[in-house]
Amino acid sequence: MAELPLQGIELNERAQYLFKTLVERYIADGQPVGSRTLARDTRLELSPATIRNVMADLEDCGLIRAPHTSAGRIPTAKGYRLFVDCMLTYKSPAAAELQRLVDGVRQESDVRRLLERTSSLLSEITKFAGFVMLPKIENKALRQVEFLSLNDNRVLVITVLNDREVQNRIITTTRHYSSSELTEAANYLNSAFAGKDIRQVKRDLLADMNATRDEMNRTMATVIDMAQHMFVEEDSSQDYVLAGQTNLMDINELSDLEKLRNLFDAFNRKRDILHLLDQALSASGVQIFIGEESGYHAFDDFSIVTSTYGEDSEVLGVLGVIGPTRMQYERVIPIVDLTAKMLSTALNSPI
Repeated sequence: MAELPLQGIELNERAQYLFKTLVERYIADGQPVGSRTLARDTRLELSPATIRNVMADLEDCGLIRAPHTSAGRIPTAKGYRLFVDCMLTYKSPAAAELQRLVDGVRQESDVRRLLERTSSLLSEITKFAGFVMLPKIENKALRQVEFLSLNDNRVLVITVLNDREVQNRIITTTRHYSSSELTEAANYLNSAFAGKDIRQVKRDLLADMNATRDEMNRTMATVIDMAQHMFVEEDSSQDYVLAGQTNLMDINELSDLEKLRNLFDAFNRKRDILHLLDQALSASGVQIFIGEESGYHAFDDFSIVTSTYGEDSEVLGVLGVIGPTRMQYERVIPIVDLTAKMLSTALNSPI
């Protein structure tokens, strides 16, 4: 091992080896690691006293700390950062995990359903909380709309946006519409507004039609009724989909109710998570926020591993997992990275 510089401090090979062993042991067992344990676990013929001296140096560097009054030490966020950036050897996903991803992250006409399934897969495979940020598409062009008559004055509205995004919505109208009336309304919308931004369609259509509603024929009245129901503002709370947050309750060091309450409050507020995702969105590839690196107290005991996904070389969003700082980074990072690549492939595949 070469010496690793860290903020002006250099670790020699012996210190690196002992530090790496300590981190790996703590990730595996979740218990503070003492000098006697390191003396048994390492190949170095060093006395516990010598190891204690090295650990004292590591503590002075801010890489490890003593929790409470324990004689052992655990990594700090700074220590995990050094470990992840300089000492990690990645492990490819197991064959069964890879097959689950291949089966689950496949092309899908309903993008929202694909993202929800991807979030659930991340959670199920890592046993942490999985999330997928919904694509941030500034313009949503109307490609096609279709109306299907249901019973009880209900209509199924099928809308295709930007070639790939399909939205299905059941609306309740003021009266029953025949199939021919709905076909005429859909034909009008498709011929007049296909390719235009859906927000502009809503503004133009309702402004023009409401101004002269009394003079319109039956087809135009049908169009108005459909448009007032179908062009609804999107729910601003639907910024990402999250799955498996209850998995975090099964992790020993996260069993403190106050910690979990703070985290779930952050989930509910969404603001903090979205801020982190926006940071990850601005950089392509895998990003890792360890503990207090996030800048939010609620995440001090957690790590967030993210990766960007996209379509036609354009970054659309971020996916990832939220778990304890004591996670198997060598396993989780490749899973997140591979899932992002597979989601991008699914979004780029023709239906």
